[in-house]
Amino acid sequence: MWARLNLPIDTDKLAVKQVWYASKDQTRVPMFLVHAKGIKLDGSHPALLTGYGGFNISLTPHFTVAAVLLSERGGVFALPSLRGGGEFGQEWHRAGMLAKKQNVFDDFMAAAEWLIQRGYTQPSKLGIMGGSNGGLLTGAALTQRPELFQAVVCRYPLLDMVRYHRFLVASTWVPEYGSSDDPEQFKYIYAYSPYQHVKPGTKYPAVLLVSGDGDTRVDPLHARKMAALLQSATGSDRPVLLDYDTASGHSGGRPLNKQIDDLADELAFLFWQLGG
Repeated sequence: MWARLNLPIDTDKLAVKQVWYASKDQTRVPMFLVHAKGIKLDGSHPALLTGYGGFNISLTPHFTVAAVLLSERGGVFALPSLRGGGEFGQEWHRAGMLAKKQNVFDDFMAAAEWLIQRGYTQPSKLGIMGGSNGGLLTGAALTQRPELFQAVVCRYPLLDMVRYHRFLVASTWVPEYGSSDDPEQFKYIYAYSPYQHVKPGTKYPAVLLVSGDGDTRVDPLHARKMAALLQSATGSDRPVLLDYDTASGHSGGRPLNKQIDDLADELAFLFWQLGG
């Protein structure tokens, strides 16, 4: 059963395209862009970069409110098809899991650099957003390249990867990430684990961490402890906020009205920090 909704959106004013860019190891990665037609590539546009990159999940083009709102405000929405996903089959997935997880983060940060170099945006106008495994993605990006971003929305994230497998259902994800109980796997997990790489005095972007007690998949301890650590460590005057709900969790456990309220808060945070 399919349904069509008539929304007050003039799609004739929007440009949607796929581009390709080179990641750190020169792997070619595709990315979808949405923006108003005819924008000048002068670096002045607020931009939102989002992604997932894991568990063989494919992020294909679909309707998203964030893309429309950004475009209507002169901004750019960017969705790269990161390694770790299923967009190009199991080989693409395996290239972003276990010891190769850093490839996912490199793909994401290379996408940010491409957007900046091509004049779509600049670091002071660039925000990133991701949830769950995508929260790990944004957490790694913010700790590895904090100077690239103005704002980060990190939703229901995995951030302490050294201990992640000890809580809730996370032990079932060991085939994807590995386990720090294994000495060899510990080495590559520790190398990218966001929580362990927060450095005092670093000028971090504005950060909004989102979690809640109702999350039965990713333990909310990740967001809570990361918020406290970043608030203590950051050398910038940008806010580090924790949006915490004692009754909500991953999207599957949130009613639609709660999902709408949360998205409104997240977009308001981004527009506050990026302008537009």
